[in-house]
Amino acid sequence: MTDEDVNIPHDRTRGADEELREHEVRTALLDLLAEVGAVTATEAASRLGYSSGLCSFHLRQLARHGHIEEAPHSGGRARPWRLRQRTPAADGPPAEQFGDLARGLEDESWQRWLTQRDGAPPEWRHDEAFSAVAYLTPEEMSRVADVVRRALAPYEDRELRPLARPDGARPVALITRLFPLLPHPADDADQD
Repeated sequence: MTDEDVNIPHDRTRGADEELREHEVRTALLDLLAEVGAVTATEAASRLGYSSGLCSFHLRQLARHGHIEEAPHSGGRARPWRLRQRTPAADGPPAEQFGDLARGLEDESWQRWLTQRDGAPPEWRHDEAFSAVAYLTPEEMSRVADVVRRALAPYEDRELRPLARPDGARPVALITRLFPLLPHPADDADQD
């Protein structure tokens, strides 16, 4: 915890519209959530080497600023957190900031994979990466995204239910980006 975290006046609360400064613990928590999906403060503390109180504080700060949310759970005292799920209706600056954050974490995770791949167990030393260009309407693009989501749906419960994971299962990053390819500005100038 920083001096600023401790010395915030009690009559002042930070809202989601205020910018959240980068912090070592928050960055580690976001990286962990990107890697494993959902964690409680106690699990995060165990994995990261911080106290559960410190992790709990920073998880609440990340939630207050819209970066994470409480993950579905079956009750009890355990309070798991996950990266905030985007909805199609979410737009505006906070959603854009989260999108940038998520893409940054994805890129960082990919680079970490590339540098550490040779140290992975032999059966995990490969990846499945592909890209394609397809000519689609906006409606077709949405349908393709829905097909991908439905294909992944049978595996979603494993995030919160470790006993549902088969032996040898590990977290795997699944990144799909569908976006229209816009012409380069120079291409537009050539058409004049």
